[in-house]
Amino acid sequence: MKLSQFRFDLPLNLISQNPPKRREDSRLMVVERNTGRIEHKQFKDVLDYFDDKDVFVVNNTKVFPARMYGRKEKTGAKIEVFLLRELNKQNRLWDVIVDPARKIRVGNKLYFGENDELVAEVIDNTTSRGRTIRFLWDSDEASFRKMLEFMGETPLPKYIKRKPTEEDKERYQTVYAKYEGAVAAPTAGMHFSKELIKRLEIQGIKFAELTLHTSLGTFRPIEVEDLSKHKMDAEYFRIDEETCKIVNAAKQSGHRICSVGTTTMRALESSFTAQGLLKPNEGWTNVFVHPPHNFSIADSLITNFHLPKTSLLIMVCAFTGYDLAMEAYQTAIKEKYNFFTYGDAMLVI
Repeated sequence: MKLSQFRFDLPLNLISQNPPKRREDSRLMVVERNTGRIEHKQFKDVLDYFDDKDVFVVNNTKVFPARMYGRKEKTGAKIEVFLLRELNKQNRLWDVIVDPARKIRVGNKLYFGENDELVAEVIDNTTSRGRTIRFLWDSDEASFRKMLEFMGETPLPKYIKRKPTEEDKERYQTVYAKYEGAVAAPTAGMHFSKELIKRLEIQGIKFAELTLHTSLGTFRPIEVEDLSKHKMDAEYFRIDEETCKIVNAAKQSGHRICSVGTTTMRALESSFTAQGLLKPNEGWTNVFVHPPHNFSIADSLITNFHLPKTSLLIMVCAFTGYDLAMEAYQTAIKEKYNFFTYGDAMLVI
């Protein structure tokens, strides 16, 4: 398929700027793959579509405050530094994106904080906007982490046209977030409150966790028309024995496996056996799911409404079926569903 097939006109006023008052207050579009039926519900109605012993697989990654603002030495020019991942803990080496990139060269020092409490040195170029930097910090790891926490802000996507608030620290995160490492939240999971999870568990639904640290590569623009030529950035993931046990037992007894989010689906599609069962794994995945694709583990998907021509939309089309997914998106626009990070949800069954 071609990238241009995933283009649609999205009114900018449908990109939600704030989270709903309560997590499960979002709207939920339910799309049935077999019949093509589309229903309009509230997210808390997700209870009605699952039974005892069905499994929800969730991504327990935790977003860290990845966006920092510093100054360049000598000129004092303001620089945005977006932390992507830690390369070496001992040497405090980080992979980052800098903006504006043209001003930042190898050897430059960057200063953070009113009194230059934190200093970093640029030691390598990685991509046009990518750099490797070394933080110059002599104290222990705990105090370094505390400083990063203090200097960084919640990395809301650029489409959210406001400064992050204290509320975003909690809301741009799932209630089950555990392992820090993501620079973007697994947004489908943000609709679950602790109360809703408890109600699902009382109904007999099991939760299985995996970790995939979402990087900016997930959102990087696709620049090739032929999707088979697109290369995804690798993202770290981990699936443990316990999760495999829960998922495979449900699968073998004919119960439903629901992937909560496209990041979860990406991890599931990166680690399965020839028999179509989930296997434990840890490493890096650059799997790019696009039509046509035979999904191995999950038979239902909860996801947000994504932007045109993104890898996330393309995966949803692969799972739902291209025509039905695009019809659902046109319906969402007509019915004024909220899109993107703090937007509404879609359940594909």
